[in-house]
Amino acid sequence: MKSRSDKKKNFSPTSKPEFVWQLQSAKARFSELFRLVHDKGPQLITRQGRDTVVVMKLEEYEKLLSRANKPLIDFFRQSPLVGVELDLTRSKDSGRDIEI
Repeated sequence: MKSRSDKKKNFSPTSKPEFVWQLQSAKARFSELFRLVHDKGPQLITRQGRDTVVVMKLEEYEKLLSRANKPLIDFFRQSPLVGVELDLTRSKDSGRDIEI
């Protein structure tokens, strides 16, 4: 259950967690925060109005670490843009004339 000061947000891997907690609220209601991490996913904690900490399950954290430790070439090989032909030729335009 969220307090009045906590805001609900939609979660996706590229967005903020579903719930946002102020630090004092997270400290006072840590058991609830812990349960929500397990049941609903990552929880964001703010301090002085700034996003500061994300609390998440260990499994999710380990998954993030395993992705971060992959070589850059593997990242590009798994890109949805693999096989797309790019036109990398440069224009022969030399720019414009300006007065100095």
